[in-house]
Amino acid sequence: MLTTRYVTGAPNWIDLGTPDIDGAAAFYGELFGWRFQPGGPEAGGYGLFQLDGRTAAGGMQTTPEQGPPSWTAYFQTPDADATAKAAEQARGSVLTQPMDVRDLGRMAILADRAGVRFGLWQPGRNKGLEVVQEHGSLCWLELYTADVPAAAAFYHSVLGLETFPLDFPGGTYTTLVPAGESEDAMFGGVVPLADDPGEEEAYWLPYFEVTDPDAVVARTRELGGAIRMPATDLPGAGRLAKLADPYGARFAVIRSEPRSD
Repeated sequence: MLTTRYVTGAPNWIDLGTPDIDGAAAFYGELFGWRFQPGGPEAGGYGLFQLDGRTAAGGMQTTPEQGPPSWTAYFQTPDADATAKAAEQARGSVLTQPMDVRDLGRMAILADRAGVRFGLWQPGRNKGLEVVQEHGSLCWLELYTADVPAAAAFYHSVLGLETFPLDFPGGTYTTLVPAGESEDAMFGGVVPLADDPGEEEAYWLPYFEVTDPDAVVARTRELGGAIRMPATDLPGAGRLAKLADPYGARFAVIRSEPRSD
């Protein structure tokens, strides 16, 4: 389960790149109750999405040259420079070289072997997201990729992530767990890209916990977003839906089922 007790390899931040930060703030505010807190001039337009005064995500306005509208997940590392080098050695790439973000921490943007963008966050004064698993906050991540074993090998060599198979009727779901942690620490999964019809390129998909997925789907449609998969019950997981905001950034929502031992 994703928690704010961040360990090496665990997701500890997520942010949105969008062509209209004000419009995106209004959209996610309606869905999740977020309020956008712009950073000062030194933040370069970067700001924080707050949920009841706690940071649930980051975001900023981006240009087409910076890539399409999207969510980027960041993973904890004790040494962003060493992890970036490990990614290159594993046949990934460094899109943004490690850099200090004032005294808040050190970051880098990488891509895996399939070109999927993800981030590193080496905590300084900012330890990471302040709220997860609650309504309107990050609760799960899925990597959609054409080659599940190759992706698992990459993230193991770079971030130390371990995989744990969960069997379900009709197949096996590959979950991700930080190195040295128990199965209870699983925070995401790796899914064949073919299981997401219409998508041709690999990507990370963030899930946000909600109390009423059907209401979120209806509100997304009203606000000009897209319904990529309608609200659906998934036994053992919960009721989920795959969506996109009005600018094309993909995300999912879920009302999670309580886990049983």
